Amino acid sequence: MHSQIRPAIALLAIMTVLTGVAYPLAMTAVGQALFPHQANASLITRNGVVVGSEYVGQAFTRPEYFHGRPSAVDYDAASSGGTNLAPTNRELVDAVGERTRQIAAETGAGRVPIDLVTSSASGLDPDISPESAYLQIARIAEARGLSAEELRRMVDAHVEAPLFRIFGAPAVNVLKLNLALNERAPVETDATGSMDGASAEQ
Repeated sequence: MHSQIRPAIALLAIMTVLTGVAYPLAMTAVGQALFPHQANASLITRNGVVVGSEYVGQAFTRPEYFHGRPSAVDYDAASSGGTNLAPTNRELVDAVGERTRQIAAETGAGRVPIDLVTSSASGLDPDISPESAYLQIARIAEARGLSAEELRRMVDAHVEAPLFRIFGAPAVNVLKLNLALNERAPVETDATGSMDGASAEQ
């Protein structure tokens, strides 16, 4: 029996070191060497202060900012998830209907992009479609005192093409666009310097 146990224990120890220590350390080193920005959460900073991540949405609600997708988890990265409600669930149907009516009344749009009224599977989607960004231009132009033409150019400049121009759809990162918007036409922040979602002074 000892002749069987000893090799098993030795193999377990070797595999533990290889897969539990050596491999994770090697992958961490490769990530830090080749993709340091992505390996460190793709953080966005302003004035040396972290204001968010490229891949985690934030709750922008003030009229002078572009708004992102609804979130089933209030943009809490610690509890990522969707509603898990079926498309025919009355709660989901009512929520989507109410959001659609509000946005239609605000913008006068006859058609509201679906990403403005439905949450993503993660609840943390940082992007919206270009159509959703364009739909908000009139509200932001009035709140900021900017022309619609200038805002449209800003949105155009922030449209990100699909991966390899094949996978996915064009998207606009809401945090990046709002940061650019604040640089162009600064607005008053609260006592903490928060810009209604981002956590630092702009």
